[in-house]
Amino acid sequence: MGRIRLGARLAALLLALILALAVHGTWRLFGRKSPWPPRFLGLVARIVGARAHVAGTPLRHDVVFVSNHLSWIDILLLSGATGTAFVAKSELRSAPLVGWLCTLNHTIFVSRADRMAVTAQIAQIRDALAADWPVTLFPEGTTGDGTTLLPFKAALLAALDPPPPSVHVQPVRIDYGAATDELAWVGEEPGQHHAARVLKRRGTFVATLNFAEPFDPAEYGDRKAIAAEARRRMEAL
Repeated sequence: MGRIRLGARLAALLLALILALAVHGTWRLFGRKSPWPPRFLGLVARIVGARAHVAGTPLRHDVVFVSNHLSWIDILLLSGATGTAFVAKSELRSAPLVGWLCTLNHTIFVSRADRMAVTAQIAQIRDALAADWPVTLFPEGTTGDGTTLLPFKAALLAALDPPPPSVHVQPVRIDYGAATDELAWVGEEPGQHHAARVLKRRGTFVATLNFAEPFDPAEYGDRKAIAAEARRRMEAL
């Protein structure tokens, strides 16, 4: 049955892609900014079994979301809910299907091994904010088990030191509920293997996106203080 579910979901993904590309192309033909990449990613989240529940009110503009990170499904969920661009680990780029999905929504891929690239990545984040894209950072730097927060890496929050005008930080905590242990992408599991497990999985699961109250990063001085405040608010959710 797992292979049947895998095949059915892949077929649904292909159909959704064809329809989304057709509508997206029509918007682009008329020179308009297309809303369809995030809508498509939100639809993909549903196809793989996720049912998003939004708690709190996400900002739509001038915002950096700071979120915990359980798996590549987070990108689908957050994109569908907010239209955000992403900063995600470089390993996702090479994962079949997953890497391509990431590129649909302006993902900035970061390498934990290449510290020299941080300056360029910070510039990309500031460029995305200047273009009025919400941006999501995963400060844990990798995926966790969903039960505790890993130590935060504050380097990319230097994009907010000083912050662009009017930009706020909004912490987010994602919870897969009873499916957390099964779906969190931890350890050395290859991305292709995790994606196959998700696509073969029976049924659906509720993923709650808990949005905390946003705060002005200018009130917290530097990137480490901003990270500490974001973590404090996430732990309170």
